[in-house]
Amino acid sequence: MPLVAGVDCGTQSTKVVVVDADSGATIATGHAPHQVSGGEGRSECDPDEWWRALGDALDATGRAADVHAVSVAGQQHGLVLLDEQGHPVRPALLWNDTRSAGEAATLVDALGGAGWWAAEIGSVPLAAFTVSKWGWVRAHEPAHAGATRAVRLPHDFLTERLTGVAVSDRGDASGTGWWSAQAGEYSVDVLERVDLDPGLLPRVAKPDEVVGQVVEAIGGMRKAIPVGPGTGDNMGAALGLGVPPGTPVVSLGTSGTAYAVMTEPAADPTGTVAGFADATGRFLPLACTLNATLAVDRVANWLHLQRDDVAARTGVTVLPWFDGERTPNRPDATAVFSGLRHSTTPQELLLATYEGVVAGLLDALDLVAEQGSGVDPAVPIVLVGGGAKGATWRNVVLRLSGRALKVPRREDMVALGAAAQAAAVLAGEHPSAVAARWAEGADVDVYEPVDRDDEARARVSALRAATP
Repeated sequence: MPLVAGVDCGTQSTKVVVVDADSGATIATGHAPHQVSGGEGRSECDPDEWWRALGDALDATGRAADVHAVSVAGQQHGLVLLDEQGHPVRPALLWNDTRSAGEAATLVDALGGAGWWAAEIGSVPLAAFTVSKWGWVRAHEPAHAGATRAVRLPHDFLTERLTGVAVSDRGDASGTGWWSAQAGEYSVDVLERVDLDPGLLPRVAKPDEVVGQVVEAIGGMRKAIPVGPGTGDNMGAALGLGVPPGTPVVSLGTSGTAYAVMTEPAADPTGTVAGFADATGRFLPLACTLNATLAVDRVANWLHLQRDDVAARTGVTVLPWFDGERTPNRPDATAVFSGLRHSTTPQELLLATYEGVVAGLLDALDLVAEQGSGVDPAVPIVLVGGGAKGATWRNVVLRLSGRALKVPRREDMVALGAAAQAAAVLAGEHPSAVAARWAEGADVDVYEPVDRDDEARARVSALRAATP
């Protein structure tokens, strides 16, 4: 029973799962928080925080010394700038730092418009994308840009610290804006436009490649064990689920995502769907919203309600854009409440917030289904993330989608996907085969469909269309 470790370096914390490489059963877990600073569009973290948290999370498992392979999944898009000694030049700009919205818009126009980006890169840059953040640093902090000798993503940074090798993977690289999911390589046109030397970027590894060995012991983990290529968090979650192509997935976390593994690349010129690659050699068209479970929790706290203390129905409509929004692309937007009356109850307001989040994600899922090789309309939606545990979240998704749901009982899907990579490099398998094998024995709760509430979906859509 060899053990492997999968790492999830998220926005707020790092998680580690220690897994039986044969069965996929979780043997131990560890967790450590990060310090994130922000405000007024800013979201930053010292990359050394991730390294410290990785060691603490490994140590917390109590089984790090027994691990035979490891792989790291990390939050997408984060911009990590390193100097000649490999030290951070400045705190990393995280995916939810929206200050680079202007740079994103300028980039889109500078290289042929949204249609060019969708066709050549697979995605149209938004404020979240790494290329936009690099543009912001060049414009606002030229000294930091000039001192940069290496550009990494969060998972790249940790993999390099573990192995000494500058390497990324196709899934995470496809979220930068300068690596083309269509062509499978860095884009010379984009790099020249943003004045970024390709020599500052990591090599992009194959999905089943051993990228190196652990050269620096950390958290009790031994040296010389193999390290997998790692990937972005959304790609890690998709791999951890082990779902076949065409299965729709909705993830409810601090942010929300809607995606599906596909066999053909996506190219959405509206920019709503990002045409990412996945961690297996396939593709992962994905739409992301900034506001999901945190928006509901915020309104519940304001109203002094428990999360599930909601009305049965409501005529109130909410666009929960408290942090701006990514889908639709409204980085400077604020939340909107419509339809309030003297008789409106707090429970109606809370239900309307749930509906605003879910309707936005389901509309995004409809757009995902139009991309690449498409989504199977006959299969249930797979619902994951912290929100999937909540009865109200499940009920609202059921009512607004009119589709059956499957909710995996396992947690930590991002770390589990990384663990599947680790198991694959240990056994010489492909990670998709490992993940599919593990998924066969996983427990899943199934919820039957109910009649779709088209009125609620229409209310949210109409308010979105009317909001400038």
